[in-house]
Amino acid sequence: MDVAARNVIVKHGYGDYFPHRIGHGLGIEVHEYPSLNETNPSTLKPGMVFTIEPGIYIPNQLGVRIEDDVLITGDGYETLTKFPKELTVVTANT
Repeated sequence: MDVAARNVIVKHGYGDYFPHRIGHGLGIEVHEYPSLNETNPSTLKPGMVFTIEPGIYIPNQLGVRIEDDVLITGDGYETLTKFPKELTVVTANT
């Protein structure tokens, strides 16, 4: 999963600006098992809940991270968060 997301980010020219894993387990602690990164060989199993949170950070310009929480089901997955993905521009009033 991390590799697939990373490939999309690299393909669009932002690979150098994606410094972390794609996600992690979601539970009581801040970052729980499993760590969803390119070196984790673990298989996702029904009942596991985790984050998918790609982030791109361009120094001195901008950064964005979109997080979804996902439940693995017996036949795929269910996205637990329903926040819209349309671009929202936030500017500071100066």
